[in-house]
Amino acid sequence: MITLVDAAGHTSAVELNPAPVFARPASPLLSRTVYAAAHVVPRTTADNVPGAPADLDWDATLAFRHHLWSWGLGVADAMDTAQRNMGLDAAATRELIRRSAAEAETVGGGLVVGVTTDHVDDAVIPLGAVVDAYKEQLHFAEDAGASVVLMASRHLARAAGSAEDYERAYAEVLASAGAPVILHWLGSAFDPALGSYFGSSDTEVAASTLLKIIANAPDRVAGVKMSLLDADAERAVRAQLPAPIRMFTGDDFNYVSLIGGDSSGHSDALLGAFAALGPHASAAVQALDADDHDAYARILGPTEALSRQVFASPTYYYKAGVAFLSWLNGHQPGVGMVGGLHAARSLPHLSEIVRLANACGALEHPELARERWHTMLRVGGVPA
Repeated sequence: MITLVDAAGHTSAVELNPAPVFARPASPLLSRTVYAAAHVVPRTTADNVPGAPADLDWDATLAFRHHLWSWGLGVADAMDTAQRNMGLDAAATRELIRRSAAEAETVGGGLVVGVTTDHVDDAVIPLGAVVDAYKEQLHFAEDAGASVVLMASRHLARAAGSAEDYERAYAEVLASAGAPVILHWLGSAFDPALGSYFGSSDTEVAASTLLKIIANAPDRVAGVKMSLLDADAERAVRAQLPAPIRMFTGDDFNYVSLIGGDSSGHSDALLGAFAALGPHASAAVQALDADDHDAYARILGPTEALSRQVFASPTYYYKAGVAFLSWLNGHQPGVGMVGGLHAARSLPHLSEIVRLANACGALEHPELARERWHTMLRVGGVPA
């Protein structure tokens, strides 16, 4: 049995389920391109408090990436899941990109890395300086040997006065890219500073600007990652993408249907949720490779409730749930996060994550997870 606790402090117990038996793929996944946005692991004894420079456990951080690669998944690194703009400073970001690119090369693992403007200290800079900041990170990532996700920029959101400013900035950055990049549309649920990105809070209007940016440089864009938590908006943009540009879903609420697809097509994936669900994601895509859509839905369908809890409002604290599950599953020695962000979720919230992870088979080592969770409950003053 495993103990749960609710917001009133009442405890209950549920049966601890065995981990599902999934096989690692014997060959590359084919029917979908899937990236798991990986988190970072801090040194347990380091001063990773709010405002302190990130001090990472490089062995555990890189081992987690090898875990994802071993399941046939690609890794999306230095993204918001890795705490960009929420604890991961510029120096640690550069080192993460450099080390991950080197590790990916040793195993032939798929890797894309985030590029934005967050190394600039000034909150407000002119549009030209935003472009220069993007280019600086872009060239560093490419020189390290990594493919690029061109992330949304808070600096650009502040500097741009119109949709045309977004078009001009992206045109200049894309022109300097050495290879096609993935564009990233991150919604306000993930970052309130990006509520009117691409020049409008109206999704359809903003989408038209995004599509113009692509139309002006189609050979420089490999795909679009949409993280709006709006499945209909994603399908609408996906239908308008010119071939061979791919839609990578970043919708951690609705990924099962978006990846599974329908008569209008399907999305590939670049998801923070898959950092916590690597074996499930791999097994589900292996089922699609075998044209077994029923098995796909049976494997991945039950995980969506867990993902919705991890990404519950305020959504930008989802990273705490990803790191918590990593700890429960034995991928890191402690539950801490850089910037002290592990304190962003309550015990009842984490308890619901435990319940749902147990229900869908996302506890990779159930006995270890129970031991660690019960220890955390006792430290928090809850009998277990």
